[in-house]
Amino acid sequence: MPTVKKKKSVAKPGTPAKKKTAKKKAADLKTKPNSKSVEAFINGVPNEQRRKDAKTALALMKKWTGLKPKMWGPSIIGFGSYHYKYESGREGDMCMTGFSPRASSIVFYVMGGAPEGDPLFKKLGKHKTGKSCLYVNRLDDIDLGVLEKIIRQSVVYMRKTYPTTD
Repeated sequence: MPTVKKKKSVAKPGTPAKKKTAKKKAADLKTKPNSKSVEAFINGVPNEQRRKDAKTALALMKKWTGLKPKMWGPSIIGFGSYHYKYESGREGDMCMTGFSPRASSIVFYVMGGAPEGDPLFKKLGKHKTGKSCLYVNRLDDIDLGVLEKIIRQSVVYMRKTYPTTD
């Protein structure tokens, strides 16, 4: 079977050549602070129980951190921010702590201060963990006093370890 060579596309004279678009870095896509309303976002959460828990979490996180909430990307409610820089040279900013009422659970962002092996997690109640994430189905499933200790420890750790802003 003969091979067919593709013709190179050549721009017509007087037409600008197409520019190659740079690929966006994963961190550049969504997770940046923005001016969207935290309350409007929570009020738009479709699941009634998740919305109720998000309102409770918002009040508790304000109290525990002493910081004002801010939307980070389309779905993270963050408190404060920190600047990170990896050995690779990649750097950026992220919220010090925060939460997101997702479809399957409420995710609390616990960036440090309470490693996964911390005994507090055994006292917390029903939850799952991932790297810097704490997944809770319902706030009724956990001990909020223990969650407060985890969040406060995380904020203290972040302030000691990274350049932070409130």
